[in-house]
Amino acid sequence: MTDYTYPSVYFSYFLFLLLAVGAGFFFFRSLKDGYLGHDSEEPKYRMLEDEPDDDASLSKRAHAPRS
Repeated sequence: MTDYTYPSVYFSYFLFLLLAVGAGFFFFRSLKDGYLGHDSEEPKYRMLEDEPDDDASLSKRAHAPRS
């Protein structure tokens, strides 16, 4: 009978190390690119702001008579 305990344990530790290194790599890369910096949520607030011309143009198009 063959004992397969060591290969499976080594594989699981290697897989955990590989995933941890990958997570660390992308974490430090995101720090370098500024995704977690002071202005990281600026695109969200910029997206949620209404542009002043959009409201007027939408209401004009919604109530315009059909030709």
